[in-house]
Amino acid sequence: MRRILKVLMLIVALFMITGCATKGGEGNQESKNLYEQIKKKGEVTIGTEGTYSPFTYHDSTGKLTGFDIDIANEVFKRLNLKTKYIETKWDGMIAGLDANRYDLVANEVSIRSDRLKKYDMSDPYIVSKAVLIVGKDNHSIKSLYDLKGKKVGQSLDSNYRKMAENYGATNTVVDGFTQAIDLITSKRIDATINDSLSYLDLKKHQPNIPIKVVYEEKKATSNGFLFRKNSKELVDAVNGALAEIKKDGTYLKISKKWFGTDVSK
Repeated sequence: MRRILKVLMLIVALFMITGCATKGGEGNQESKNLYEQIKKKGEVTIGTEGTYSPFTYHDSTGKLTGFDIDIANEVFKRLNLKTKYIETKWDGMIAGLDANRYDLVANEVSIRSDRLKKYDMSDPYIVSKAVLIVGKDNHSIKSLYDLKGKKVGQSLDSNYRKMAENYGATNTVVDGFTQAIDLITSKRIDATINDSLSYLDLKKHQPNIPIKVVYEEKKATSNGFLFRKNSKELVDAVNGALAEIKKDGTYLKISKKWFGTDVSK
């Protein structure tokens, strides 16, 4: 009788362990599906700079706005999700994604092979070209090759920093494009490399600012939303919404609002 009881107790114990393992497995699988978690909350959190005009910045009323903000808002509106933006400096933005401070980054993140090894990225939603910017009276820098021995101002984690240093420049770390331009106009650095659309937007608002472009990259760079690795369901949903707003003309409307043209190609 005791032997039968022991066998029964052993069977019950094994059943309980198996049941717990199964439930735990299901929970772990669910936790891996970020999109399902976001849908349950009804809100997606997005890391952005808030200081990078015209992509993500604050207007005269203090409202967070910009091209990337409009695109992200429209994408997640199609997915029936509210957007919550968490502002941070560029150099800490990707680290914030790694630390789960937000679900994705919307901040003109270039799609590069090295990033794709560690992160997931959406389909491109804007393309742009890098430009080399110097002071208006600077005649010594005419191309990237002239950067050797010169001082540039780039964000620490920027691909533009790597580009400048590959041509022999010494970098002064800046918080963003605005600070780099301030350092050029005050003649504390010689140049900066940045997005052509940012330069055009700056000149539109400050036509007399004493800077100029001396070089424009021929090959355009594609930019997309940045996600942690294994965010497939969320990335697929975002890509579907991006395709939808491009198809129905909403994307073009937003693009012309900010740039007067289609910046998707």
